[in-house]
Amino acid sequence: MIGKKIQKAINEQINKELYSAYLYLAMSVDADLKGYRGAAQWFKVQYQEETGHAMKFMGYLLDQGAAVELDAVAKPPRTFASIAEMFEKTLKHEQGVTASICSLMDLARSENDYATQILLQWFITEQVEEEKNDHDVLAQLHMAGTSTGTLLMIDKHLGKRGAAT
Repeated sequence: MIGKKIQKAINEQINKELYSAYLYLAMSVDADLKGYRGAAQWFKVQYQEETGHAMKFMGYLLDQGAAVELDAVAKPPRTFASIAEMFEKTLKHEQGVTASICSLMDLARSENDYATQILLQWFITEQVEEEKNDHDVLAQLHMAGTSTGTLLMIDKHLGKRGAAT
């Protein structure tokens, strides 16, 4: 049986994951409106992944016989100055998510909750990948600078990101 502290913390993480999804959906819309269809697709896939993360946490709580407590999701920003700003905010946001998941791991360890530690290890590995992907895209965008042609090539590449599995 899962402890009340862990249950509460995972419910809070579910809300964070849903905010992440909402943030990436807002970025997708803004990128699309700016004509960056590839980045819009990239952020749509990111939206799907974050929704999947929330569902994974919800399923875990339900498997443990614990209640899922959905909370209001904060409104994300609506517009962004550039694609580079979107990815800078994405990286900063994902670093915050990583810190939150690591705090959950600390709590699970202090509670000797081995099952939750196993679940969280998957998320920690996922966060390493998330941050690496964001760093890679940012590096490309910084190399491109203001070169419209290069930005369009990067955008085309971002659009090749397939749906989340």
